Amino acid sequence: MKHSENSASSPSPPDPDLFRAWQKAWEPPPTLTVSEWADEFRKLSSEASSESGQWQTSRAEFQRGIMDALADPYTEKIVVKSSAQIGKSEILLNVLGYHIHLDPCPILLLQPTTQMAENFSKTRVSPMIRDTKVLTQLVEDPKARNSNNTILQKHFQGGSLSLSGANSPASLSSRPIRLLLIDEVSRMSTAGAEGDAVNLAIKRTTTFFNRKIFLVSTPQNKDSCRISEAFQDSDQRKFWVPCPHCGEEQVLLWKQVKWESSRPETATYTCQHCKEIWSEGQRLKAIQQGQWKAEEEFRGTAGFWLNALYSPWARLPELVQEFLEAKENPEQLKVFINTVLAEEWDATSQAEKIDDLGLYNRREKYVSQVPDEVELITAGIDVQDDRLEISTIGHGTQGKEIWAIDHAIIFEDPASSSAWEELTHIITTGFSRSDGSKAFITAACIDSGGHHTGTVYDYCKRVQLRRGQRLHPIKGVGGEGKPILGRPSRNNSGRVQLFPMGSDTAKELIYSRLKIQKPGAGFIHFPESACFDLEYFQQLTAERIQIRFHKGYRKREWVKARPRNEALDCFAMALAALASLNIRRWSSRPFRRAEEAEEILEEPEETKKPPEPVQRLRRQRRGGSGWMNL
Repeated sequence: MKHSENSASSPSPPDPDLFRAWQKAWEPPPTLTVSEWADEFRKLSSEASSESGQWQTSRAEFQRGIMDALADPYTEKIVVKSSAQIGKSEILLNVLGYHIHLDPCPILLLQPTTQMAENFSKTRVSPMIRDTKVLTQLVEDPKARNSNNTILQKHFQGGSLSLSGANSPASLSSRPIRLLLIDEVSRMSTAGAEGDAVNLAIKRTTTFFNRKIFLVSTPQNKDSCRISEAFQDSDQRKFWVPCPHCGEEQVLLWKQVKWESSRPETATYTCQHCKEIWSEGQRLKAIQQGQWKAEEEFRGTAGFWLNALYSPWARLPELVQEFLEAKENPEQLKVFINTVLAEEWDATSQAEKIDDLGLYNRREKYVSQVPDEVELITAGIDVQDDRLEISTIGHGTQGKEIWAIDHAIIFEDPASSSAWEELTHIITTGFSRSDGSKAFITAACIDSGGHHTGTVYDYCKRVQLRRGQRLHPIKGVGGEGKPILGRPSRNNSGRVQLFPMGSDTAKELIYSRLKIQKPGAGFIHFPESACFDLEYFQQLTAERIQIRFHKGYRKREWVKARPRNEALDCFAMALAALASLNIRRWSSRPFRRAEEAEEILEEPEETKKPPEPVQRLRRQRRGGSGWMNL
């Protein structure tokens, strides 16, 4: 009995698992840089990377210096001005993973739009958290029961991650953040009346003495490129690599890429010093041996510049092929300069005065009103105080080549019904082809943002068009990077489906195409017709780009160089009308007759009205008349 009492009062031995957990909790976090953390813990997801499995920084050695700049206590801002295909998104993900695991804090990742932020969360952030085990344990699955995580908001011990779009002012003015990651900063616009989205986000970091701001982007237009401005204010680091032959270090430049005429498969890189040719293997090995060198004094901002020649995922013959395809087309050339060479596009020079007389003199004689190469016809309608103007243009295969067909002016007061009756006649009558058949306007956009807005809304609601034809009221919206035709809304006095049109984007597209001198992709043809007189071409080239300061940063604006510009506005709206057509509506071959166009452009099966018995059932469920979708 005595023995049992002593046994009961003796303390039990400590739980070794509990002791180890307690001991681990008090251990300081490992002193790892971001690249070291990624090499040890990061797993690449199969659906988000072409090379799934364990991350290896040595695969693209230039990424090490960018990621590890975060560890420098004197570095407050990191700027990455680069081409595509150098792993910018993976760098941002490694920075995120490192902070969630080892240095938790409030984090904001800003994308140009909320939709892009949601997509990045779903396709990049969530797979990384799922496949990187140290993160899976820290961040709850948004689909789990009682999880307070969402697509745009992630919580973890000691911090949180918010993902937002620059078009969402509310998300940029809430709680403070210590780590700010901004992706594609050159594509950012203002956040409405609240002000500039980037500045709003940066203000949220001011309460932290150890804040970090990470700006990443491909460059855009010269004189208004935000990533280029930020890079100019940095120490401007470039990646120098040694020549495999002479050992001299150099920055990889496009002018050193050589190839035989029209044979991109012969592309090689040539040393700037000894002029020796590098093989692809030697280029990749040289990149692995490179190092970052600053060209300016460090003042708290570390800047990094890279073009696609450094990418281990880009082959020189492929880059040369891309250049050869782009050099004759300003639209494609801009993409190449921005996303391959990581340089700014001089949009101002593209919008310099185009020779209106030269355009007039290059007019050509059409065999018929509508050339045989035209597949689709669209129109743009401008509404003035005393008249209506309508431009009709034809589009070749996939819209890559354009034929101007007609420009009509209706000299009637838009307040009278006769003006709109004549407009309906023009839209529905059609134009003749060489075989005697008729080609009809498929889609048209009409300006509702200026004169006679209510009349335009009423006309769009009541006009009776041919089967398969579309008429969209639009309102021009200025600003860089806006789509030619945005998402429609019914938030207007007429309750019509109103589309926003990116005016600057459309005009830049027109001017770049007017500079193309040879028929082919992007070229615009004009007929020898009385309606395409010299005045028409003067209106078509009536605007210029000016650089102005808006809320503290430079902004490109289109301004009139002469009073009248109706031809340019009509042409822009005709391009917007083309954008309104889903690409799936294009035929695999050019359609020659109106009947074929109508067959292709008829309502999709799911949007047609159901049989009458179904309509009656739905009216009963509504408790009223009319048809609705369940």
